[in-house]
Amino acid sequence: MRVPDHIGVIPDGNRRWAESNGLSKEQGYAHGLSPGVELLRLCKEVGINEITYYGFTTDNTKRPPKQISAFRQACIDAVERLATEDASLLVIGDSQADVFPDKLKPYTEKRQTFGNDEIKVNFLVNYGWEWDLNNISKVEDISRQKLKNQLNSNQVSQVDLVIRWGNRRRLSGFLPVQSVYADFYVVDEYWPDFEPAQFYEALEWYDKQDITYGG
Repeated sequence: MRVPDHIGVIPDGNRRWAESNGLSKEQGYAHGLSPGVELLRLCKEVGINEITYYGFTTDNTKRPPKQISAFRQACIDAVERLATEDASLLVIGDSQADVFPDKLKPYTEKRQTFGNDEIKVNFLVNYGWEWDLNNISKVEDISRQKLKNQLNSNQVSQVDLVIRWGNRRRLSGFLPVQSVYADFYVVDEYWPDFEPAQFYEALEWYDKQDITYGG
């Protein structure tokens, strides 16, 4: 089976899952922590070299204060859990904004390695595509490589496969440059209902795609 080198993960559906289980919306975020670690371990088992998680976006900060507080804490907890795995970890996002968690700022300054460096992990926190492209002034006459070098997310490689949980069919601004040729797979189930079978089905689907990069 052809395995993607780098996958992007959009863990959507936390709030809808919470409501369907009789909880308040903000209570859903904490239930997405264990699936993130489980997926990381599965990626290492199949030989994926890099994974990027979508934590929260700059647009998400328009939500009610209780939800903002909950997903900020969930991102802190997620990074702390991932830091116990064999991986190198980098947090990417607008760390100058007040909403950015102070505890995560050290992870934005340098990729940090924990245990055996088996996989690269990128975690998008307070990320926005406009913020990412902020340093680019002349898109019309810039090469693709120069464009990537000017991104705030320039340490993130090309994404081969984006998997989105929660039945929504949109990228929501997820790494627009790195994902330009990524295949996009949608899982109907909400992120807290993650099952390994969903991941394996995504890989089987990816293996059948015709990769041409526009050629």
